[in-house]
Amino acid sequence: MSNKVNIAELFHGLQKQMVAQLNTNREFIQHPGSKGDSLENVWIEWLRKYLPNRYCVDKAIVIDSNGDLSHQLDLVIYDQQYTPFVFSQNGIHYIPAEGVYAVFEVKPDFQGSAGKDNYIEYAAKKIESVRQLRRTSVKIINAGKEQEARPLTKILGGILASTNSYAADNKTIEQHLKNLKGLQTIEMGCAVDYGSFYVNYKGEEDTKNPDFQARIFNYYNERSFEHLEFSKVDNSLVTFFLQLTRYLQQSIGTVAAIDLNAYAKAVGFTIDEKI
Repeated sequence: MSNKVNIAELFHGLQKQMVAQLNTNREFIQHPGSKGDSLENVWIEWLRKYLPNRYCVDKAIVIDSNGDLSHQLDLVIYDQQYTPFVFSQNGIHYIPAEGVYAVFEVKPDFQGSAGKDNYIEYAAKKIESVRQLRRTSVKIINAGKEQEARPLTKILGGILASTNSYAADNKTIEQHLKNLKGLQTIEMGCAVDYGSFYVNYKGEEDTKNPDFQARIFNYYNERSFEHLEFSKVDNSLVTFFLQLTRYLQQSIGTVAAIDLNAYAKAVGFTIDEKI
């Protein structure tokens, strides 16, 4: 018996399973609302299964300590270790902005429109609605030692689809992505039967700026499009998953710890920070 396994074949099997599931939903669920919900649920369950357990995945609305809200989001990857509360009301999750790692819009196709916006612009506006929220950051105790409040982390933004009906040379998609600026910029996406993509941007965060909120805003507003890279069709999901995991673990790491007092003020209470 061989003591090796063909990893490429394992990933290829995973790819085929996901493609079959998405195609079944697209072909047999006719009601637009139900079809959309089903596609979102497929992506959510897939990410829940394969991402490390530290990452939670849900449909949600993101909130901040001022009570401001994001748009309703198809898929949010978030943390519950350093953001220990998530509100659920009437079947909707409300997630504190501090806990968000990534947000994705789910569509059946990269090509299409929602009102006056194409799907990429529509996804970008939803991403912006999360990034513009206020996030706090406070000291934590790690291994018995106090650590200073860490800077705010990037929030990944992307779009997920079953297919892509734009021209196969990627120029239209690239132009749509280039047109996005500031908090609307998108890092990655995947069309299952076409390929996954990621975008490289030029620009660095000003690590000397002590105002964490201004610092992360400036980073998004000052960076510029550099390069778009697409995967091959037959490994779209594998490359998307590997790139996403790399972003989460090595580019973002762990989100900043939430300032619970900022939220407690909403009910007229001050938490004793000396205990």
